[in-house]
Amino acid sequence: PAYNAAETIEKTWREVVAHPEVALVIVVDDASQDKTLEKARTLDRVMTYAHPENRGYGANQKTCYQLALDQGADIVVMVHPDYQYTPKLIPAMVAMVGSGLYACVIASRISGGQALAGGMPLWRYVANRGLTLIGNMLLGTKVSEFHTGYRAFSRELLQQLPLAANSDDFVFDNEVLAEIAWLGYPIGEVSCPTRYAADASSINFGRSVRYGFGCLATAATFRLAKMGLVRSRRFAREQSGVAQPGRR
Repeated sequence: PAYNAAETIEKTWREVVAHPEVALVIVVDDASQDKTLEKARTLDRVMTYAHPENRGYGANQKTCYQLALDQGADIVVMVHPDYQYTPKLIPAMVAMVGSGLYACVIASRISGGQALAGGMPLWRYVANRGLTLIGNMLLGTKVSEFHTGYRAFSRELLQQLPLAANSDDFVFDNEVLAEIAWLGYPIGEVSCPTRYAADASSINFGRSVRYGFGCLATAATFRLAKMGLVRSRRFAREQSGVAQPGRR
C-alpha cells in the first residue's frame, strides 16, 4: 500500500523480489503527490493499481488484498514501501503461514527490544505498549505489538475477514487483528528491527491520538460483543468460536 514513497519504493522492491517465495508484487498507489506510481511502473514483476483520489491507508489495503486474492495468491504479505520494515523477513513469515501453523504472522518491532534503538519516538513507544496491553486484556490475546504494518496472511483467512466493514483509515490494521482474534486464530510473531528515518512515513501526533482512540473502541466493541451486549458487523456472534478448516 503506497503513498508518497518514490524515494524508497525501489529499495524495498529489490529486497522483496530477491526471495523466490514472491510470485508477484502488487503496488496500490493512493493518489500520491510524488512519482511513486511512475516509479513502480518501471519495476519488474510488479502489478500496479492507482486510486483516482486519496482514500486512506485502510482503503488502500482493502484494494491490495482484493487484487492479491483475484490473482490467486495463497499467501499475502503486506509490507510498507518506505523501508521502515526489512523485507528480509518475508521467507520466515511465509514459512510460518505455509506450514499451517499460523494463518496470520506479524513482524513485531517490540519483541526484539530494538524499537527505541531503531529511532521510534519515546511517546510513540509508550503509546504502543499501553494500547497493546489494553488490547491483549480485552481481546484475550498475547501479542507483543498490535501496531506493526508488516503482516502475512493465508488466503483462507483473508477470505473470512469482513474487510469491507473496516475503517478506511489507520485503525484498519487494529481492526483486522481483532477480527482474527474473534475468529479464534492464533497470531504468530517474528522479531523485526525497525528504521525511523526522514524518508519513512509516519502519521502525526494528532492522527496518532485519533488512531489510539480507534484502537480502544475496537477492543471495547470486541469485549462487549463477546458478552452479548452489542451487535457488530465485524464481530458477528455466529463467527465466534466456529471451527475453521485448517484451524488449530
